[in-house]
Amino acid sequence: MMPFSLFVVDDEDIARDGISLALKKHYEVQGFGTAEDALAAMQETQPDLVLLDIGLPGMSGIEALETIKREYPELLVIMITAYEDVQTVVSAMKLGAYDYIVKPLDMNSLIITVRNALDTIALKKEFKLLQQKYLEKNLPVIVGESKPIKDILETVGMVSKSTDTPLLILGETGSGKELIAQAIHYKSPQFKGPLVTVNCAAIPKELIESELFGYEKGAFSGADAAGKAGLVEEAANGTLFLDEVGDLSPEAQAKLLRFLESGEYFRVGGTRRHKVQTRVVSATNKDLYAMAQKEEGFRMDLYYRLAVVKLEVPSLNQRREDILPLAKFFLNKFSMKFRKSFTGLTPEAVQALEHYDWTGNVRELRNMIERSVLLGNGTLLDLEHLGIDPLAQTMPAGPAPAPPSFQELAPEGIDLPSLLRSIEKGYMDKALDLASGNATKAAKLLNMSRDKFRYRTQNGIDNHPA
Repeated sequence: MMPFSLFVVDDEDIARDGISLALKKHYEVQGFGTAEDALAAMQETQPDLVLLDIGLPGMSGIEALETIKREYPELLVIMITAYEDVQTVVSAMKLGAYDYIVKPLDMNSLIITVRNALDTIALKKEFKLLQQKYLEKNLPVIVGESKPIKDILETVGMVSKSTDTPLLILGETGSGKELIAQAIHYKSPQFKGPLVTVNCAAIPKELIESELFGYEKGAFSGADAAGKAGLVEEAANGTLFLDEVGDLSPEAQAKLLRFLESGEYFRVGGTRRHKVQTRVVSATNKDLYAMAQKEEGFRMDLYYRLAVVKLEVPSLNQRREDILPLAKFFLNKFSMKFRKSFTGLTPEAVQALEHYDWTGNVRELRNMIERSVLLGNGTLLDLEHLGIDPLAQTMPAGPAPAPPSFQELAPEGIDLPSLLRSIEKGYMDKALDLASGNATKAAKLLNMSRDKFRYRTQNGIDNHPA
């Protein structure tokens, strides 16, 4: 039997001793005459359950309940009252009391109420122990000491508590969006359910709808004779992770929107309504909002439904404090995997890694270290192992380059605002071209925020607030 500890808080010695005597046969019990004494003891040892009298001297039972639920929100509290004061009892229940009992106490009823409360606690404890085993086995390692990554992990902890709120993870390719999705799943109440990952960009557009929602027999040429369940159905009671969600076809977007709004869908070629419970987590390196605004293949209503909660994963260049810890982590990992003797990096290698422009983010760093360890020998990785040319382009560390030269001003003057708009538009178009249409990357090339870049591309320089 799982051991439980109880606090009994009652200023009446006879009542407190009677309750303690009845419960000590089955549980560890401590008695207190005041709420202040019980709260002080909780700082040393937190009980599983508190039986708390409402009419206490000093701090009242209601005040004590407020303090307990604020400092120990998961601690169950059963209120004790000398008379059935409905208003007071209702106040206690609204503050989070598990139940209440009325004096004079019926010990059999008391024991049943306590047992029911502890059964609830036992289920929670078993859930946490089981989840911890899953986490130890499945939770991905997310290495990071920088504030941006710590902020992301804190947010992951908060959003994981929900079971069905859609999440949209934004970030550059290779920044770790899938690891974040895995962490959300295994920290959530659906951790025992399946985590089904779909790369929307890797499935032909004409097949994505049937892959997601399945199809009935004879739905199309080449279809399985018995039909097929879709990935949404496979993710029932778990998490459906839609990677590269910006590549969904318009038809699949319409069906996904309906599913998000109602939990219902139809298989391709079918007329029977299906319903499943799953959480949808999506990810993209594209600017879905800009795509939807310009009607470039993404629905605005679907964007808002997917992005109930948005997580922006910082690029490796935005969290450069994490480069060295990540490099050491990968070095140890692949040294063990390939049975090599590397234990560290030379100062020159460290400097090169810290100043390198990680356009491929964590994935590029991981691949570089894996290749270096596999092909190299020795105890310290150096520039030669890494394959980094010290003269190659790296992140700028010095002063900004000088501005470009300009033409002489003609006597008749020039239309400077038009010239500035033309220059700016040229640079923005070039940046978008280099970034393959990714506004976030294009903004970074011009040392601008994404929002500022997007506003200027849509409204022009004259309309932008100073």
